[in-house]
Amino acid sequence: MPYSSFSIAQIKTAFNLEIHDRSHLFRDREPHPPSEILKTLLEENAALAATLSTEKARSELIIAPVLLEVRRLKNYQIGFFSGVNFAVEPELDLVGECDFILTAEPEASIITAPIVTLVEAKNDNMRSGLGQCIAQMLGAWRFNQQEGSPQSTVYGAVSTGTVWRFLQLQETQVLIDLDEYYLPQIDQILGILLSFLELKF
Repeated sequence: MPYSSFSIAQIKTAFNLEIHDRSHLFRDREPHPPSEILKTLLEENAALAATLSTEKARSELIIAPVLLEVRRLKNYQIGFFSGVNFAVEPELDLVGECDFILTAEPEASIITAPIVTLVEAKNDNMRSGLGQCIAQMLGAWRFNQQEGSPQSTVYGAVSTGTVWRFLQLQETQVLIDLDEYYLPQIDQILGILLSFLELKF
């Protein structure tokens, strides 16, 4: 059973996780204005992505440009991976494809610890992506441990491109932000994503 097969209830039971909803979990993060390039891309791409209405379109036309903006703002000193197979512990079903992975190392050819953030693209049903994202976050946390880079916190996001929800995992505790962030709030979305990468490794 790959990451995509896990519901919230299944991942909670399988790995004895504590999962809690929280309001305003990342509301205090400092917003960051988008570049003119990103604003133009989003203005041009959002309508097309909505018309095509597929996960692939939303992923390529909206989510990827946002994450690449984060990479640029971090002076290209983070790793960016898209559509990669991420097999951590196949015997525990922590295996499968991840839409996007951000790491704290700029290595581009292989995924290198620590993994900081995973982003799962969904066409419309945000909640269906939460269990999958939590499974990927748990896989990332275990990968970091195995690689000798015990990053204490791994972050995640589930996004349709136009709507974003964020999550946080610390060992066996998962917090799901109840707040939804919409594309016109791109400065807040960027601020939250950038804050995930401000940690000291």
